[in-house]
Amino acid sequence: MVRIKLEKVEENFGDQLLRLNFIFKNQIITTECIKNYPGQSFLGETYGPFEKGKQYKLKFFIAAHFVISNFLKVIDDEKCDNIDVQRYAINERDDQSLIRRDTKYFLNKIKEFRHFIEREVENNLRPKVELDRYKSYHTNIVDSRLIKLLRLAKVDLSLNDEQKLTNSEKYLFQQFSRTIKVWRSFFLNH
Repeated sequence: MVRIKLEKVEENFGDQLLRLNFIFKNQIITTECIKNYPGQSFLGETYGPFEKGKQYKLKFFIAAHFVISNFLKVIDDEKCDNIDVQRYAINERDDQSLIRRDTKYFLNKIKEFRHFIEREVENNLRPKVELDRYKSYHTNIVDSRLIKLLRLAKVDLSLNDEQKLTNSEKYLFQQFSRTIKVWRSFFLNH
């Protein structure tokens, strides 16, 4: 009799995060045209023409191209600038429990929208201090949520807490929850 040993293949954590970011970039966002554009073929698809003042729903990675080129802007309900990130950072700091966000790709959104502000700073459309604030608030959000996750990792996660996790946080939580439980058990058990 031949025995085949099946081993669990764990994905590289960095690859999981890249996959989640890819999924985020394929989400539909709503944009508004700020300058007429005749249209362009991109990745086998034609986008445009865009007419000033009209709204268009596009995948984030496509919209990003036109936003950076100053033809479209993300509508106010979906934007994420330094003021939004500051508000999120203050909320995270002031609430010691894990906060449920409007999207499971909350951290990916902040990460990707930073590119828009960087571009605006490069083009002198925004002062550099706004980008510096964005980066600072972004760091505060990530660190605040990480501390909350570390606190949760030493206990069993409730369904309510699990629903508050972003997708990337779920992967992170699974990784270090197992590790922390083994570590705690080693030192606390005789």
